[in-house]
Amino acid sequence: MTDLSTTTGDSFALTFRFADEAAYAASVDQLVADKVASGIAAQDPHLWGPDSEHEAAIRLSWTSLPESSRPLVAEVAELRAQHLAAGRDHVVLCGMGGSSLAPEVICHTAGVPITVLDSSQPDYVRAALTDRLERSIVVVSSKSGSTVETDSQRRAYEKAFTDAGLTPADHFVIVTDPGSPLDKEARAAGYRVINADPDVGGRYSALTAFGLVPSGLAGADIGSLLDEAAHIETALTADDVDNPGLRLGALLGTANLAGVDKVVLTDVDSGIRGLGDWIEQLIAESTGKQGKGILPVVVPSTNAANFNPSTRDEVLVTFGPGFVFDTTPPTSGWGAAIDAPLGAAMLLWEYAVVVAGRIIGINPFDQPDVESAKKAARELLGGGGDTPTANFTDGGIDVFSPEGSSLKEALDWLLSALDRDHGYVAVQAYLDRETYADFAGVREVIAERVARPVTFGWGPRFLHSTGQFHKGGTPTGVFLQITGEPVEDLPIAGRDFTFGSFIASQAAGDAAVLRDHGRPVLRLHLNDVAAGLATVREVLA
Repeated sequence: MTDLSTTTGDSFALTFRFADEAAYAASVDQLVADKVASGIAAQDPHLWGPDSEHEAAIRLSWTSLPESSRPLVAEVAELRAQHLAAGRDHVVLCGMGGSSLAPEVICHTAGVPITVLDSSQPDYVRAALTDRLERSIVVVSSKSGSTVETDSQRRAYEKAFTDAGLTPADHFVIVTDPGSPLDKEARAAGYRVINADPDVGGRYSALTAFGLVPSGLAGADIGSLLDEAAHIETALTADDVDNPGLRLGALLGTANLAGVDKVVLTDVDSGIRGLGDWIEQLIAESTGKQGKGILPVVVPSTNAANFNPSTRDEVLVTFGPGFVFDTTPPTSGWGAAIDAPLGAAMLLWEYAVVVAGRIIGINPFDQPDVESAKKAARELLGGGGDTPTANFTDGGIDVFSPEGSSLKEALDWLLSALDRDHGYVAVQAYLDRETYADFAGVREVIAERVARPVTFGWGPRFLHSTGQFHKGGTPTGVFLQITGEPVEDLPIAGRDFTFGSFIASQAAGDAAVLRDHGRPVLRLHLNDVAAGLATVREVLA
């Protein structure tokens, strides 16, 4: 049975489609009876079961951020004015995962420039270092204060400032948890440090200092962002069947229990740029564990290459005004159309995802499989792992494949391993995402070929996002990993490894962990990146 239902408020409108109205209504009623919404707002750690209580007890302060983050508005405005007076107007953000994804969508939506350095690819890092260095405000964001990518980026900027005769302390702003290694080191160096709320996990940190400091320094109106979140807050905390967070969470969770384990995310003229990429991390890291979860699939539109109506394991969620579901139920019959400003959308999705986690039966605040890839990368960097060797080379492309003797045969092997009823393809490109941005279009090429969901992630960025789901979620993915020779490697001051060796170890480490989990992986290493990408697209078409 399919039905449509709309929930509206002062600052939002949501339309839902459910394939099983009775199951959906029962889920919402149970959430209301259990007072889940008010429990989340009261930061009750018991809502996700006894195994989750310890983590939940130190991860729920995001519920109060529309009020508790308000003092940052004036502080950041004053800091921005100081930098502008000194001629510094180019904001660079060094961060990974939640530390970079939220500021990216906030700034892009506000139309203010920011350089997001969330990579260890040497050409990408070098391009940032040589761009308006003397005018740069470098925001280094790391919750733990020990993120290797972010530490390496900071070291690179410190050396660049020093080599240029500039004082690093004049250019750095550090955002980290109080007492972290980065907090202590930065204060000792005389850097400006702004501490974030330690009781908020990284992917829920959009409205903390991690999201607001770089965005505000770049010129975004972070006060209005908090206002937008505050406007929806009352609706989200109400134990009521019309609570939009309960309804969206119930949709995702109930569909998942019915075997619908993917959500297609697309924008329909919302004016919010990149929201799907932020939601992608929130959903994938929060739900993808214990062999369960919801795979987010971010697509630019709902055309045939991006969304296949015959697929029965996808929820369709669109952002923007005026979207109307067609009369024939798409995909599984589950869907939602959401129209809300950015601040409201962020708080809405945070509530919805933890609600879905409760229904699915997982802890939405941990990420147990993220560390495994980091550990494998560290072992390779330290010489403790086996460096993989290519099985053969075809047209300048080194192919790491257990099957085939040509590029075509290797790609055919990978796609033949795809479960055509429940599987998905994940493309992972450890490349300069600015120079080769157009290659992301290969996602549609593969989707047309296999008629199944296909995701695309830039490495190592995705390791802090969908990387958790790939290893801990439903075991139905096949993985195409693409690495490439940099134009020139870049040393890391004070380290015995380079950016090039670091990103190579990240790719090899993640591939090894995926294989250990029984996931089919094909790695292609491009000795000439531009030519290799063209060849890969041609063979896949």
